[in-house]
Amino acid sequence: MIAPTFFNDIYLLAASHYLPGHPVNNEAIDSFVAPIDQNSKRIKQRVLGENGIQTRYYAIDPEGKTLISHTELACQAVQICLKQAQVNLADIDVLVAATSGGDVMMPGVANMIQGALHAPPMETHSHQGICASSVVALKDAAQSLSQNPEQSLALVVAAEMPSRIFKSSRFAKQNPVDFEAHFLRWMLSDGAGAVLLANAQQVLGQAAHTTLTQQGLALKLNWVHAKSFSGDYPVCMQFGQGSHRAKEQNPDYGADASYLDFPSVAEAEAAGYFALRQNLRLLPNLFEVAVHEYAGLVQGGWVKPSEVDTFLCHYSSEALGKTCEAMMESAGLGIPRERWFSNLKTCGNTGAASIFIMLSEWLTTHTPKAGQKIFAFVPESGRFTVSYFMLEVVELTTLQAPHPIASSTFRTSVELQLPQAPAQIQTTMNQQVRATLLELAEIWHNFRSQIWRTPLVEKINAGKLTQTDYVTWMAQWIPQVREGSLWMREAVAHLDEPYQVLAELITEHANDEQFDFKILFEDYQAAGGKVATIHDLQRNAGGEALNSYMYRKAKTRNPFGLLGGIYMIEGTGQRIVPWLLPLIKQQLNLPERCYRFLKYHGENDEQHLARWLVALQFALEVGGEATQGDIIRTARDVATLYQLQMEHIL
Repeated sequence: MIAPTFFNDIYLLAASHYLPGHPVNNEAIDSFVAPIDQNSKRIKQRVLGENGIQTRYYAIDPEGKTLISHTELACQAVQICLKQAQVNLADIDVLVAATSGGDVMMPGVANMIQGALHAPPMETHSHQGICASSVVALKDAAQSLSQNPEQSLALVVAAEMPSRIFKSSRFAKQNPVDFEAHFLRWMLSDGAGAVLLANAQQVLGQAAHTTLTQQGLALKLNWVHAKSFSGDYPVCMQFGQGSHRAKEQNPDYGADASYLDFPSVAEAEAAGYFALRQNLRLLPNLFEVAVHEYAGLVQGGWVKPSEVDTFLCHYSSEALGKTCEAMMESAGLGIPRERWFSNLKTCGNTGAASIFIMLSEWLTTHTPKAGQKIFAFVPESGRFTVSYFMLEVVELTTLQAPHPIASSTFRTSVELQLPQAPAQIQTTMNQQVRATLLELAEIWHNFRSQIWRTPLVEKINAGKLTQTDYVTWMAQWIPQVREGSLWMREAVAHLDEPYQVLAELITEHANDEQFDFKILFEDYQAAGGKVATIHDLQRNAGGEALNSYMYRKAKTRNPFGLLGGIYMIEGTGQRIVPWLLPLIKQQLNLPERCYRFLKYHGENDEQHLARWLVALQFALEVGGEATQGDIIRTARDVATLYQLQMEHIL
């Protein structure tokens, strides 16, 4: 008996799609994917006559130049989906992406999308396959939400960009191309689709934000089923191996040779190993497998054909759609054709993205009603995988947010990114100190991620830093460094007599840093800074806020909370600056004397943090939980203000 994966509390909050450029009709297709000989023209006419596609979309221009990357296609769909649901990217817990092939072989497509979106840290899953990979990604995301009570939103995106494979400039370099390679040139289209999944609690929280929820409705994901039959049949659709003729012409590489086995990629391409091929003789077997699996779903009670209101069926040509319909009818399991929905004629076959694009268009062109069931079917011809899922329109009043499950209080040990204290300190570290360090480590972890996405650091990581950028940064940093030792001494002046041990530690630290700003000012001038007097330099808005905050804290009685602020500031020098310095040197043609402060900061802040840890232990022994809370709050505030300062540098 077939048993799909059942979901009790997963809902589809939004669905979106993005199709690049303008629709390309059959008359204009030659401008993008031109026939390369008379045989190619005949194949084109035959394929277009059977597939029923009237328009499609390409992310390349007529010269074959890429206009938008595969990653950006996915990002566009993601941003539209988030806008529909009025959800921020920072609220997403899981990003799952699917494709037949992205812009790069490594890293995973989900990581490339996350990077392009400058998204905060989140769980990412990448699925590489063909058409059914999007359904497997959907199942993966739903399972992640179901199994983790701390996750409430999962974004699933699928994108395809086959036009770069099919452009005539690439085909012209290959040996005479066979029908199997020509066939798909006239079938496939570029595009991306995305869906946003949520648990019931999140849907109820978004009740006024989506078209469906404004109508008092929600789209429930009842179940997902996917099964591969790759062990039963040979490869039907592939990219990276040659045709039978190509294998005969290159016997040295064996029947299962990959393009990677050739001496060079150019030789593999010339041998036809970079053509996307479809073995049409095997294709009918796919629908036989799919219909039998569908019959099992019906037999198990998962699908009742008479109760299906909309059938989203993915097929690559109208001829194959008719084949699928006939086989379902012959099995006595047909769904009336008027209940089918497909946008193949207008969008072309967008592979893994097709089902999400189809669902998105259906939702924008139809008015869902409570009780409706939407059944989706996606076969994959790569090596035969079949996949299905069932959606149901339900009333919001039927949703019940589950009782919150207490999250685990277990944390990994203090080795996350904590300062390395001397051994004698580590052995005497009490539980309160460890708990404080763990809290600070979490704040630091989030802070580091935010700093990594500020305009300045993004520019450094992208290799686009200019000398003007560097000088601007120094100019706004100098006033902050100048004030550091001053607010430390202000804090010492507000310590009561019993805390003079702590006063000595802070004073020692202030003495170490009281002339640092002069080194930084000299670096600034050596790099081309024009301001002659330090007092003429101005902090930006974030820097002013941070400086005012630190002075205000320093003037309170026994300002132990400042230890939290020092942790964030010194941590930047210990963990961020050493990474950025080599990148800055690579991008700027400046003498070594322009980097003295950055170099010193990275080398000495580890020693400073060891001293800070001694002060932390003393403060916690004296102040207990109240001091611990003050340190944590101050660290969090300083992280926010430091990020604000970095945001405004450029």
